[in-house]
Amino acid sequence: MSENDHRLDYVEFPATDIPATKIFYSKVFGWTFEDYGEDYTSFHDGRMSGGFAKGSPVIQGGALIVIYADDLSLTYAKVIAAGGQITKPTFEFPGGRRFHFSDPNGNLLAVWSDK
Repeated sequence: MSENDHRLDYVEFPATDIPATKIFYSKVFGWTFEDYGEDYTSFHDGRMSGGFAKGSPVIQGGALIVIYADDLSLTYAKVIAAGGQITKPTFEFPGGRRFHFSDPNGNLLAVWSDK
């Protein structure tokens, strides 16, 4: 069995605007992108890869993707500055704090920190 057997390997999000998506995630999280035509871009966050596919409908209420941040307040401010919408302000939970946001496509994600 390989080291990556049964691990999450790739996450794909729907997108309505690929250029806006790339700007948002590179400004807020520093992700890098590689385009595969006009309707698809792949991202790498330094540990995991994924993609954004144009034309797929954004459906809220599925799995919640949670991103870790060393500085939660700074990331919160970056999300707002880059045009994201805070959908659930920062709150505490056992083990840390987090907030939820909507990206330029309407995808819902969260950011957490244990600091």
